[in-house]
Parts: sequence; C-alpha cells; structure tokens
Amino acid sequence: MANRRKVLVGMSGGVDSSLSAALLLEQGYDVIGAFMKNWSGSTKVCDETEEFQECDWRTERRDAMRVAAQLGIPFLTFDFEREYREKVVDYMVREYAVGRTPNPDVMCNKFMKFDLFMREADKLGCDFVATGHYARIEESPVFIGSRCRLATAKVLLAGVDVNKDQSYFLCQMPREVLPRVLFPVGGMLKSQVREEAKKRGLVVADKKDSQGVCFIGEFNMTEFLQDYIEKKPGKIVDTNGKEVGDHQGLPFYTIGQREGLEIGGLKTPYYVVGKNAERNEIIVSSNFYEALYRTELTASEMNWLVEPVFASEAKQSHDQEIASSAGSLLAKTIKCQARIRYRQPLEKCAVDLLEDRRLHVTFDKLQRAVTPGQFIVLYDSDVVLGGAVIE
Repeated sequence: MANRRKVLVGMSGGVDSSLSAALLLEQGYDVIGAFMKNWSGSTKVCDETEEFQECDWRTERRDAMRVAAQLGIPFLTFDFEREYREKVVDYMVREYAVGRTPNPDVMCNKFMKFDLFMREADKLGCDFVATGHYARIEESPVFIGSRCRLATAKVLLAGVDVNKDQSYFLCQMPREVLPRVLFPVGGMLKSQVREEAKKRGLVVADKKDSQGVCFIGEFNMTEFLQDYIEKKPGKIVDTNGKEVGDHQGLPFYTIGQREGLEIGGLKTPYYVVGKNAERNEIIVSSNFYEALYRTELTASEMNWLVEPVFASEAKQSHDQEIASSAGSLLAKTIKCQARIRYRQPLEKCAVDLLEDRRLHVTFDKLQRAVTPGQFIVLYDSDVVLGGAVIE
C-alpha cells in the first residue's frame, strides 16, 4: 500500500466532485478531499467598503465533509478568499469597467483550481489533483490535420456529455499540469453520475446542480457592478449616430443585449451591437442580422494546450532541424473548429498567427454577438487546442 498514488480531490459539495472522490478511492488511489473557500460574501471587491451578498459556502462545505466522512477519507479546507478576490473578482470588475464582458469561470480554473490548488497538492506530496469537471485528459497523438508538430502527449478533450461539457472553461489551464490532473466523471453522462452516486448511497446524489459564477453562485450582475463601478450615464445611438435613448454606463450592457435598454416609442426591437468608450456611447441596431453578425475576429493572450508550428514562427526559429524537416507541412493557417461562448456548437474556422502573437480567426459562417472580453476556444474535433481573449 506504500506505493499508492496520492490524489487531492477538490470537493465542492456537489454530486460530480463527490462521485469523483468515490471512484478514485475504488480505483486504489490514496484520496484526500479538500474544500476551497473562495468567497464568503465578507470579502470586499476592489477595496470598496460595501459587502456583497452572502455566499452559502458553509452549506457546501458541510455537504463535502459529509461525503468525505461517508468515504472515510481525510478532509481539508483551504481559505483562498484573498487570492480569489485578486485573481477572479477584481479581474471581473476591471473588465466590466472598461466595457468588456469577462468570463470569471475561466480565470477561476486557471488561477485557483489548477495553480493555487495544485500548489497545495504539492505541499501534501500528492501525485495528482482531481475535480468533477465534465472534460477528459488522455494520451494522444497531437496534430491538426497534417499541418502540425506530431507528438504524443496528454491532451484536454471535451466531456462525453455534450450538454455538460466544461472544456470551454478549461481553455486557460496551464499545459504543463495536464499530466497531473484527473477528471473521473468526464467520460460519463450526468444521468450516469447521479445513478452511480445513488448506488453508492452518497448523501448528495440528488442535490441540485450549482449555477452562476464559480464559487459565488447566482446573483444579479448589474446590481453587483453598480455597487463597485460608478455610474457614467451617456447616450444610446443607432448605427447612423442618431440618439435613441440614454444608458447608465458602458459596463452595464453587453453585446447582443435586448432587454433593459429602455428605448421607448419604437416598434422594432433594438439590440446592443457595439460600444464607443471614447464617446461613452452604446450603439444599437434594429437590423439584428446585419449589425450583430460577423465572420472575423482577433484575439490575444492565447494559451496553447496543443501548439501548432506556424510557418512564420519556423522561419525565425533557432531550431533549424524543425524548420528544414517540416518544410511545406508547416502551417501558414490552421484549419480547426471554435466556439465563442459556452455550449455553442463548434464552428469551422481558419486561424492565422499575427506577428505579435495575436490571432486572426475567420469563420466559415457568420457568428452572432462576438463579444470582447469573452474567450474563443479552438478545437480539433474533441481535442481542445487552447483559448484566447476576444478583442
């Protein structure tokens, strides 16, 4: 038993992470359960004095403890509240403040679960960390068609359950941690997870799934932002520059929004299609199809989980062997699929690497509401290539 591999399981109090711990225990791992206390409602955001709503973390922790007791495994609690505020909540507020629409769940995974939590696992001498994400990590040949560096490595794949797949939110996790991460329920359907949890008598087998922002839950984003971002009223204009209404501040609106615009006296509904930060204007249009759809975007801060060799890079590479042997197989453009929001069907696209390491993406079909601040995630079938921030 001395050679049992040790794994630290992030237990949120839900059925997915609870079953993950149970499955790993049955597979012979030395399992330690841990709850991450990331938000209690008492932490101030961006050094403001007001308190945000109470997050019922005690209930979630209690449920996680009950499952750990059922399984007979050690249970720890990590207080990451300060780091969560700095890395996730403050980021969310900053992005909204400059008119972008952030994705805090992506940052939660990047900084909390697969950085800070991983470091705690190292302190405990754990070989792996595990969570209840609906995603998979497998050993696989790495390629994009015939135009990529070919190798065998651990890759991130979409979860089997297409309705629960969370690979989109994992696009910024560090590539180097993939060999040490386990997703025990990633190959299962949600219905199977509940069934297996019931078979084992887990006390959370019928517990409702959590919703909303990672570790905070459901809340009214507009009310939250109004507590921490000063209102800066301005004009709502159409695509011809005609004033059609007033707004309370750019951060409180997002691309594609229809509800809450308070534009009266119009027979045709209007949608937010853009923001002009310099003029403090919200741009709207009644021509939903023409103004809100496009085929191209640029993105930055790309995190490659499977990194292709672009021809432009190879020419500048000090590795002449790669540059000369790959020859015409090096890609100027890679063909893959992508999604620009969670649960969106994968769309075919072409990706070009710009000189400053930004991406230019061209879709085969028009895309609705391309939103700055959100993430575009690239796929080769069910393999996650990586993700970048939409500009």
